[in-house]
Amino acid sequence: MSGIIGSKLNIRGSGRIAKLGTDGQVLTSSGAGVAAAFEDAAGGGLDWQSVTTGSTLAAVAGNGYPIDTTSNACTITLPGSASVGDEIIFTDYDRTWETNTIKIDSNGLNYQSKADSWLVQYNTDGQSVHIVYMDATNGWIPISDDDVGDAPLNVNSEGIFGFGNDGSACDITNLVSNAGVVATDVTGVGTARDQSAACEYGEDKGIFGFGYDGSNYLGETNLVSNAGVVASDVNAVGTARYGAAACGYGGDKGIFGYGKAAPYLSMTNLVTNAGVVGTDVTGVGTARRRLAATQYGSDKGIFGYGDVSNSGVGMSNLVSNSGVVASDVAAVGTARGDIAACGYGGDKGIFGYGSADGGNTAVSTSNLVSNSGVVAADVTGVGTARYSPAACEYGEEKGIFGFGHDISSTTAVTNLVSSAGVIASDQATTTGTARRYISACSFN
Repeated sequence: MSGIIGSKLNIRGSGRIAKLGTDGQVLTSSGAGVAAAFEDAAGGGLDWQSVTTGSTLAAVAGNGYPIDTTSNACTITLPGSASVGDEIIFTDYDRTWETNTIKIDSNGLNYQSKADSWLVQYNTDGQSVHIVYMDATNGWIPISDDDVGDAPLNVNSEGIFGFGNDGSACDITNLVSNAGVVATDVTGVGTARDQSAACEYGEDKGIFGFGYDGSNYLGETNLVSNAGVVASDVNAVGTARYGAAACGYGGDKGIFGYGKAAPYLSMTNLVTNAGVVGTDVTGVGTARRRLAATQYGSDKGIFGYGDVSNSGVGMSNLVSNSGVVASDVAAVGTARGDIAACGYGGDKGIFGYGSADGGNTAVSTSNLVSNSGVVAADVTGVGTARYSPAACEYGEEKGIFGFGHDISSTTAVTNLVSSAGVIASDQATTTGTARRYISACSFN
């Protein structure tokens, strides 16, 4: 089987000219002296097999194999003999080839003209490898070895506001529908506290963690199911503190970072895709409290802004898709603490509201975050200026800011964020107890 590029192909020795085929066709011949003809490339296609999860696979020509390397690498042995035109496809079933690679043993035949003593390895997440046997000289040749983007972005349709301070630390939660409607109070579960943090994990669940109960700094966490049900306290892991922030990273994991105990802190704690909080990781960047964090670019995160000794700061710190926090990026926009942040548009984020001086003033300014993690200049505020609100995603690509303190009193007002990052005017709500120092995350 041979491909054709161009309008005409001279078939050597035949004295004939093959006519132009159509898209999706290939040129075939049944043998010497028989006229070549075009047929659909999809005709007589490969037979796709069930998912391979083992550490070895004996591949058969004419098959396609989804290879899941979540738990282990896989060594693939090709057929010991092959005919010209034999094809096999291998594809990364769960986007894990970077973690656990596939290796190909060409079983005595050449691979890209090299003997089978050479190492053949593929290690890119989302990759598919389509190989064809050409001849004894070159052996198996990849005709495609591309990776594809992770098109289903890590976005959720519902959200939850939780905990806070309505005059004292509380344990109230309020669900957010996929239309951005905030529900009435749900009696709290877990230790009443304020100045906690929350983020997504496991693609469809959430976690609240850390905070202050009016007397003690806390390290307890509470998992949120994909139905929005908050679980009881999980014993503290990592340094107890308040005023931390949290966001998702890596598509299905989370990270808590920064905050204050006795000193201001910059350490972080990773959250696995099963909701398990890790021990302290040495801090990077300026130690501070009352900052915010959001996911961006579908699999990375950013911590931004914050407060040191009641003075707002404006630097940010990027989080890689493996949970590594980078050093400070110079401040952009109004320096402030008591700020909130959430994702929007599937791959971007937004910081909003806050106070530059520890709650003596409040702003409604916002700053967009691009899908490459660049923080934009101030956008003129919309809605009630306030500090210590919370924010989360809803409706898969929109966001919501809610609650906070407008200097004179606590409030339950909310502001929706469109899929283009535009903040709407106040959506006054009587559902939910007005409070400040609240946190939020999305789920489902």
